[in-house]
Amino acid sequence: MDPEKLKAALDGQLVALDEPSYDGPASALPDALVAAVLAAYDRGLRPERDAARQAVRYLLDKLAAAAPGRTVEIRVPPYAAVQAIAGPRHTRGTPPNVVETDGRTWIELALGRLTWEDAMAKGAISASGSRADLSEHLPLR
Repeated sequence: MDPEKLKAALDGQLVALDEPSYDGPASALPDALVAAVLAAYDRGLRPERDAARQAVRYLLDKLAAAAPGRTVEIRVPPYAAVQAIAGPRHTRGTPPNVVETDGRTWIELALGRLTWEDAMAKGAISASGSRADLSEHLPLR
């Protein structure tokens, strides 16, 4: 991820939260961005679009790195989608294993603030296919 774009998105989110610009290390930018987006959600605000997109993308990429593969497509519209989880791979059309959720739910799942079971119970996740259960991969470490 481009540190300059992350910093711009983070600072935009911090301004919207009436907080000072980020002055920490570049290596902590992605986690600071995720925290700022989550703070917006926690305050009942809609996060800045670019900040939410980059936070979701960062966490999806983290899942794909932790569980590489192409068996499950994880979609977080309108922000991003990745394929992850080892196993049979699809090559054309709609994949047989699809998980779809919103940005806030994905961030909360990735951070462990929401369990897979609780998100499924409240209908915050649409999961189809025999391998579309991400509970063993969440929260991300």
